[in-house]
Amino acid sequence: MHDQKNMDMSASKYKGHIAILTANIIWGLNSPISKTVLNSGDISPFALTTFRMVGAAAAFWLVSLFTKRENVPPKDLAMLFFAALCGIVFNQGVFIFGLSMTSPIDASIVSTTAPIITMIIAAFYLKEPITNKKVSGIFLGAVGALMLIISGQSTNVSSGENKIAGDLLCLFAQASVATYFVIFKDLISRYSPITLMKWMFMYASMCYIPFSYHDIATIQYEELPVSLYSEIAFVVLAATFLSYMFIPIAQKTLRPTVISMYNYVQPIVASLIAIIVGLDTFTLVKAIAITLVFVGVYVVTQSKSKAQMDAEKIQKEKERESI
Repeated sequence: MHDQKNMDMSASKYKGHIAILTANIIWGLNSPISKTVLNSGDISPFALTTFRMVGAAAAFWLVSLFTKRENVPPKDLAMLFFAALCGIVFNQGVFIFGLSMTSPIDASIVSTTAPIITMIIAAFYLKEPITNKKVSGIFLGAVGALMLIISGQSTNVSSGENKIAGDLLCLFAQASVATYFVIFKDLISRYSPITLMKWMFMYASMCYIPFSYHDIATIQYEELPVSLYSEIAFVVLAATFLSYMFIPIAQKTLRPTVISMYNYVQPIVASLIAIIVGLDTFTLVKAIAITLVFVGVYVVTQSKSKAQMDAEKIQKEKERESI
């Protein structure tokens, strides 16, 4: 029976890894598609973010009609509001503000801080140990991600006095999602992904619409090409609805630092897309960078959690007592 329990836990963790890997692959694909939408000049960053929030909210509520209804008490509904702030509003919304004030390469580099921030918050809030393996894995992954980002960008055209403010906003967005991964782990484990996300995206929409209403109202919808609608549909349905359904699956079984490490997969996907469409070439530097990212993720997954360390401590005490 003990072996069966271990097998079930291993299967759940495997499912969690697949879920968060898939989500980050989708987000990697989302970067060039979102950029195409924004470069059209018809859709502002704030309008696109609102489409993501409102579209995902509608999709999750629609799907919830065909799934088992879960009762969420008022206390947890209040907690889900703050989870929506950290995981969606302050992450997506603030990042867009920051990106509009700084360069894409700066924003990408700042994004590599997510696992570091997550590790620090988890150490304070969950008392998760900062082990040598965890630090080494994060370092290797960060080096690999930075190599990919820098090798794919030849220039940094950002300038002006708002650049630092933009970088700080992007950093705040990473700190916000790191807080979400850590603080709300127990809350997330109590409900299905559909229940969680239908409430979180509804709250996020309510918070964001007042700031983006003007951008949405001034869009000339009848003049938008069909291709733009299809790209927006991908951003809303795949990069938001589908990917955010995967996150709670990972949160139920994986440690916050492990989840955040998969953030480094996004520049790999972006780099591979650039190579496929002929905008970049595959080099030894990219091969090394990709290897470092996956080695880093693996090393972090092999680091011991607080629960494992506590179990080992108890086992050693029992062995000492039996002598």
